[in-house]
Amino acid sequence: MVFKSVNSRLLRAAALVVLATPLFACQPTVDQRGNAPEADKLSQVQVGKTDKATVTQLLGSPSSVAEFDPNVWYYVSAKTEDVAFLKTETLDQNVVKITFDKNNVVQSVQKLGMQDAQTITPNPNATPSRGREFSWIEEFLGNFGRFVSKNRPQEGGGGGGGGY
Repeated sequence: MVFKSVNSRLLRAAALVVLATPLFACQPTVDQRGNAPEADKLSQVQVGKTDKATVTQLLGSPSSVAEFDPNVWYYVSAKTEDVAFLKTETLDQNVVKITFDKNNVVQSVQKLGMQDAQTITPNPNATPSRGREFSWIEEFLGNFGRFVSKNRPQEGGGGGGGGY
């Protein structure tokens, strides 16, 4: 009778461990990513006085420079959460946008947060891509004649006779 009670308890404990393991395995992972300028250093950046070199000394290199205007710098940071195989969720995001004038002096400092985020959906019909598109027949036939047999020497390879 005592033996059955011990087995029953062990079986229940084992079942509890087996059922609880996936719950512990799926704990969220929170990551801080990017370059978040420290508040005290950011406060030293003064509009009309601070130049690019000083901004780099204080805040480091920007996360990104505007594609069409090298006088717009972005310092981007984000706090994200990953849970197992689910999509990564952004918990918080901060962007500091620093714009310089033609003399490389700070013109404006703008702080943006999650409330300023906008969803962007690229238009595949309007977004240019490099190269040209091939039809399916061009892709299919494009590789004929490009393969070299391992057993056959390559043309112009030098290294002595040996015909086919």
